[in-house]
Amino acid sequence: MTEPALRLGTRKSPMAIVQSGLVARLITERTGRRVEIVGVTTLGDVSRAQLTQIGGTGVFVGALREALLGGGVDLAVHSLKDLPAGAAPGITLAAVPSRDDPRDALVARDGAKLADLPAGARIGTGSPRRAAQLRALRGDLRCEPIRGNAGTRLRRVTDGELDGVVLAAAGLTRIGQQTAITQVFDVDEMLPAPGQGALAVECRDDDPGLAGLLAAVNDEASMAAAIAERSLLEALAAGCSAPVGGYAAGTWQLLMRAAVLSPDGTRALRAHGSAPAADARRLGQDLAAELLRRGAAAFISSPSSGNDVQ
Repeated sequence: MTEPALRLGTRKSPMAIVQSGLVARLITERTGRRVEIVGVTTLGDVSRAQLTQIGGTGVFVGALREALLGGGVDLAVHSLKDLPAGAAPGITLAAVPSRDDPRDALVARDGAKLADLPAGARIGTGSPRRAAQLRALRGDLRCEPIRGNAGTRLRRVTDGELDGVVLAAAGLTRIGQQTAITQVFDVDEMLPAPGQGALAVECRDDDPGLAGLLAAVNDEASMAAAIAERSLLEALAAGCSAPVGGYAAGTWQLLMRAAVLSPDGTRALRAHGSAPAADARRLGQDLAAELLRRGAAAFISSPSSGNDVQ
């Protein structure tokens, strides 16, 4: 008897559907199991309020997790950076497929790079992390909060409302908009958000059989990096309004850098370290402890608004 298709829950945004399709095909290719994509509407998709006002990135995750726990779907796919850092009762992070480009990208009018933009240029970003680092690179820039999917944001540039927007390079590539990118920021210029460029596959923790099947699409190096970066966020107790960057990479040995910035970009606390991939969680916690010893809590608690969304 043919096994039933796995029901994969996803947000209904164009990017989320594309990302979930990538995971669905990977599951089928590696396990032979059919996958059916089920769209779920989340609060973050229907509300136009700034994300910090309605619960942060968790508003993109809550409805999917409810569908998962309620049995409406068998697994869910998220942008990893949308996941709250703490554990979710009843749910396990079953897989992180091979990570795509973690970097941030500028899309500006007339093919401009950041240095080419006029004084006082208006850059759209809902991310305190991106805004702080943009201001550190060019203090004259005007960072304007922005919501909506990637297509909506890009139109604000082509329509002339903004001089540019900053989005995740991986997300733009996934929706076929890589040619719109006018500059990709090196991680030394703009440290990515923890989890940026990676996807997360969750299932119920009472379904070890499915978790075992989903392990076929897991990339061990990407999972280790995810654990390190998420443990950094959790130990910092940093929510969506905190200008925090974190990036880990490596196979057997992880190299990680982290930063907490003042919202205006004039001050930055940075830390780096390395550890075996098996000690990924400790690595993130150690860097968080170092940053907190140096006063990061003052930046994390600073009022800010918005958030970055793929």
